[in-house]
Amino acid sequence: MLPSVVPSRRRSIAAGALFGTAVLVAALAAGPAMADVEEPPVAVIDGLIDTSDLNALGLPQAENAETVTIFSPGDDDLKFNHGTVLMPFKGKLYAQWQSSERDEDAPETIVRYSVSDQNGDNWSDPLDLTAPRTDGYTSNGGWWTDGETLVAYLNVWPADLSPRGGYTLYVSSTDGINWTDPAPVTDQNGEPVLGIIEQDVKALPSGRVLTAFHVQPGLQVKPYYTDDPLGVTGWTQGEFENQEYLPGEMSRELEPSWHVQEDGDVVMTFRDQGGSSMFKLAAVSEDDGETWSRSAVTDIPDSRTKQSAGNLPDGTAYLAGSLTGTKTRHPLVVVLSADGESFTDGFVLRDSEDLQPLRYEGKSKNLGYSYQKSVVWGEYLYVSYGTNKEDVEYTRVPLDDISMRDVPSAAERPAVEGGGGSLSVSWTAPADSGDAEISGYVIEATSRSGRTSTVEVAGDAMSTTLAGVRPGRYSVTVTAVNAYGSGESSVPSDWVTVTGKH
Repeated sequence: MLPSVVPSRRRSIAAGALFGTAVLVAALAAGPAMADVEEPPVAVIDGLIDTSDLNALGLPQAENAETVTIFSPGDDDLKFNHGTVLMPFKGKLYAQWQSSERDEDAPETIVRYSVSDQNGDNWSDPLDLTAPRTDGYTSNGGWWTDGETLVAYLNVWPADLSPRGGYTLYVSSTDGINWTDPAPVTDQNGEPVLGIIEQDVKALPSGRVLTAFHVQPGLQVKPYYTDDPLGVTGWTQGEFENQEYLPGEMSRELEPSWHVQEDGDVVMTFRDQGGSSMFKLAAVSEDDGETWSRSAVTDIPDSRTKQSAGNLPDGTAYLAGSLTGTKTRHPLVVVLSADGESFTDGFVLRDSEDLQPLRYEGKSKNLGYSYQKSVVWGEYLYVSYGTNKEDVEYTRVPLDDISMRDVPSAAERPAVEGGGGSLSVSWTAPADSGDAEISGYVIEATSRSGRTSTVEVAGDAMSTTLAGVRPGRYSVTVTAVNAYGSGESSVPSDWVTVTGKH
């Protein structure tokens, strides 16, 4: 149960917020004509993000956030480390990333992984999942598991393929130590998927597995889904019309992540590689990923990098990333939405002042918390990334601190009067209604012998009468309900006698 007090995350938005509607409209006007695309399915509320605040984007610090370094290279180690992805498996936490000597996507690039103990604080030395190729290189494609088998996706980039693109292999393990030989990820016809998988494989509420591939020729992003629980066969391309960026080479949409809205629709959020607005793109599916709207420009700032979206166990939607509106990849923030449509709150997980210095130079190495991905494990949301593309790290935050679907707190102890065959009950509203208004109350009277009598009333009621109650001694509780569920029951009332006499 969530705390009954109003959490500190409930911050008010100043009327003069710097990131208001006028700024958004002006920025969007510089991008593509909105008439050519669908209405954006997600938005941030005015004033939530202050892009003039280069340290924290105007967001409060997540007080209980913890950062852990999985691997930090020394002078004798591979110094380029990027694309950190986490996955819980059989009580342990696994981290995967790509490594090279100093440059991004260098010929010697390999995929590595490390394993934690049960709390995710202590990590093994890096282990190699691949060896350097002579015909290109391999980058990491993330994880998936059905609970019994752990799958590691491997993105192969042939050196002689033009335009630049690739295909996806996988290896699997039942113990996290011994791995199968690489095999192709296949589509619904049993053919290899000729595309680079996004490091964002997750299951829909239906159990269907959803992600995206950047398919040949070049890198044309397409949503893909499969009903194979292991996520290695049966991948089917969803119907999605790309916006052009580099015709025949690269779509405007790249490197998406996704979350589910309160009504069950799925929203996929994209890096906008070809637009001039520096805002994220988003598309929506109403049929579990089979068909998609065209992508639309949102008002969520982009930084030309990956992001990570998802849902907390209570359904709260989140989007983690560097929402700077520039190519700067710090700070690291998470924004939150109760309904998956309007992001109304957020935190900074690591601000710019917390960023360690770059220690080793290399091609495409720059400051920042790059290529964020996330997973829920236990009581935490883990957001992983490569800091400065050299340190493999994550930041975790307690789920209770970021839930946006709070149920009401407990009502105060009710006052009860007994009668011949009824109980008259009155109460006051809880101090905290949660993240939706109180829609009703459940009043339950329980006798000493365990007999119960229950009545439900509307959310604006402060009293009621339980009629037809059998004789006995009763104690009464009141429970407030909102759109997200029932809160904690009140402290039981004093014992009251129903005599049965009229």
